[in-house]
Amino acid sequence: MVSDKNFKYELYRKLIHLSSLWMPLFIFFVPKVWACLLFATAIVIDLIVEYANYKRYKWARKTFGRLFFRTLRAEETSHQRFLPSGSVYVLTAAFLCPLLFGKEIAALALSVMLISDTCAALVGKKFGKHKIYKQKSLEGTLAFLVSALIINAIFYQLVAFNFISLIACVAATAAELWEDKLKIDDNLSIPLIIGMILTYL
Repeated sequence: MVSDKNFKYELYRKLIHLSSLWMPLFIFFVPKVWACLLFATAIVIDLIVEYANYKRYKWARKTFGRLFFRTLRAEETSHQRFLPSGSVYVLTAAFLCPLLFGKEIAALALSVMLISDTCAALVGKKFGKHKIYKQKSLEGTLAFLVSALIINAIFYQLVAFNFISLIACVAATAAELWEDKLKIDDNLSIPLIIGMILTYL
């Protein structure tokens, strides 16, 4: 069983993750050009601040460092080389999804990434007893799939909920499970996979 300290750490990280739920709402209600412009600007600013934090500039350490250092993974805090944090990939997904897909599918895809990834991590940390791939558990993987299907069902009046939805959710679950095989951060791969399947199948 995971320690309370480790679970609280993961909970803190995922609450930060969930704070980005304003993004699918913004995409749905704001014209595409404004959404893309905002997220493109945010990507540039985020990269500048994160790189400045990596270079240990005082102004960046006092802002980004203090706020988000606890949420970063070990490879993201290593000073061997610069690696962008998950927030850069979330913002990139928020930029690409409305650019490539309709606003309904873009909002759905981002919602799945934000909510289902959180469900997988928290359920996996707290209740994951059956490891199926490296540190990923059956319980966490099922939490991702079930929550993704529920989100698709909630969107049924905007995006058809059918067999294609099931394929999209299974593919997104696989992307989360085998993130290291894809070599693409799941904050980016999950919404893009869902969007492409729901748009083109």
